[in-house]
Amino acid sequence: MGVNDPFLFDRESLEVLRGALESLEAGFAGLPAVGAAPARDEATRAVLLETARRLRDNYPYFHPLYAGQMLKPPHPVARLAYALAMWINPNNHALDGGRASSAMEKEAVAEIARLFGWKTHLGHLCGGGTMANLEALWVSGRLHPGLAVVASEQAHYTHERIGGVLGLRFESVACDRLGRLDIEALRERLERGGVGTVVATIGTTGTGAVDPLPEILELKRRHGFRLHADAAYGGYFGLADNLEVEARSAFERLGEADSIAIDPHKHGLQPYGCGCVLFRDPSVGRLYKHDSRYTYFTSTELHLGEISLECSRPGASAVALWATLKRFPLARGGEFARMLSNCRAAALELHGRLRADRRFAAAFAPQLDIVVWAPQAGSVGESSALARRIFEEAARRGLHLALAELPVRFFDFEGVGRDRDTVTALRSVLMKPEHREWIPKIWEILGEATDTAARAPGAAP
Repeated sequence: MGVNDPFLFDRESLEVLRGALESLEAGFAGLPAVGAAPARDEATRAVLLETARRLRDNYPYFHPLYAGQMLKPPHPVARLAYALAMWINPNNHALDGGRASSAMEKEAVAEIARLFGWKTHLGHLCGGGTMANLEALWVSGRLHPGLAVVASEQAHYTHERIGGVLGLRFESVACDRLGRLDIEALRERLERGGVGTVVATIGTTGTGAVDPLPEILELKRRHGFRLHADAAYGGYFGLADNLEVEARSAFERLGEADSIAIDPHKHGLQPYGCGCVLFRDPSVGRLYKHDSRYTYFTSTELHLGEISLECSRPGASAVALWATLKRFPLARGGEFARMLSNCRAAALELHGRLRADRRFAAAFAPQLDIVVWAPQAGSVGESSALARRIFEEAARRGLHLALAELPVRFFDFEGVGRDRDTVTALRSVLMKPEHREWIPKIWEILGEATDTAARAPGAAP
């Protein structure tokens, strides 16, 4: 594939942007003319060319052969809508600063809330999953002061960090062999008391594991804790038609959580940063109450800044999300839902190949679209070293994977010496819909990289 292939860098869409920009300009045609900042001068041109050269120093995040971290390109409709909004540069803090984009944000957030069955809610966009989780735990801390926040040891590391920022006591409990929060471990912790909030992770960033939400909800009924669902990565997968039974049951009950974090900039086709926090009970808005003497003048309507810990926020993010949801409605069986199903199908195919190949120790079957595996070796330490060499050899061949430190018990090792409790495993995030058709190529490169790494000088036989 050549560098000028339109799959890599779409330039035809710039004509679409030009037409949309002309339409936007027509809405302000009555204004007196004003000189615009020149963008065609040689200094600007030189800076942009240098910027382009600097940006070459990146992995090809947009390509299917990049299958390492949670990175994918925004859809053209999101990219173009975001760029179009930049000519206005709205601020979605107060309605004065983002009239149209604030309305678009409310509509887009309501569409996401309906994904979980919520007709009423309180919510807004934010910078990403970290801020979404922070706001949810901030509300929890206000409602349950002095009580602990509990999450699985495979939950995202930011929960513990957020607890430190908010002055909340954070505790982790064990996960089971499938990477999910262990229900018995949670039950034992709850019986000791002092827990105000439990975080259920709906798609861990390490393995894509989905915590057993129905069982957690049963414990919630008994113990009365607040339940926050960190669905930053996996929240959209309720639309996929090929989930296994246990994951499906979690998504079916996701609307029973008290709060939900979801990241449109992951599977929602958006540019960074676009996260979203949702609360089932709109009355928690009272906790955000504040008074600003200089922001609110022309409207008595609810301002998004009155229900957000962030103040100035990019209205362009809301515009891009709104446009994307118009192009790809969140409907079962729709085009967007099929994208998610394709991502999971790609993960299942790669996992099946790994399980059938004696060179590898596959982990449990993926619940979403993340696959983890380790090379078979004489010991866990040797397997970890071999994984790092495979990672490097694959990158030399254009396939970009990731490494993850995970519990040994996740993997079906055969006759491997357990000299460590964790193993450095290989990890692949197959979050691009195109990954499904690229699995044969990915497998070919992985095989070559594995064989080369195994023959490297000093490698264990």
